[in-house]
Amino acid sequence: MNVQFWKNRAEKQIDPDLFSGVAQTLAREVNQERLQSRDKVNKPTQIRKFYDEVMRYQGMVQASPDEFAALLPYIKMLNAKAAYANGRDLVGTQFKAFIDNSLKQIATREDFDIFCTFFEAFMGFYKFCSEKENSSSQPPQNQGPRDFRKGPTIEYRR
Repeated sequence: MNVQFWKNRAEKQIDPDLFSGVAQTLAREVNQERLQSRDKVNKPTQIRKFYDEVMRYQGMVQASPDEFAALLPYIKMLNAKAAYANGRDLVGTQFKAFIDNSLKQIATREDFDIFCTFFEAFMGFYKFCSEKENSSSQPPQNQGPRDFRKGPTIEYRR
């Protein structure tokens, strides 16, 4: 999926569906890839590591806005980290493509802020998708009826 942050960059119009429909669709695609791999790629903890790193950079940019240009090469290094994780079958091609496509669109601090907000929306939908799939794929645990009249079994030792 090719995510575009801007509806009209010149007028600074963000795609109105970016944080809802687009984020939800991407989350479903990444989750579907996880399910097809039998939970080998795109585990929520792996995806969370990338999100946490993006949030760390966002904190650094907010603390020192003038340092954005100096941090940008390190932010864009996430692409190399995603490629490495993809090569080790930790993240799938959908997630790697999302990181690659998103980082190509970041040139200004405003672009980075939109990316951070989009990633946050994606994470919310991804958590929902992964939890929903986990709960629907596992049958409820039924241990049968229990006779509470007997009370607990106590073992005495001499």
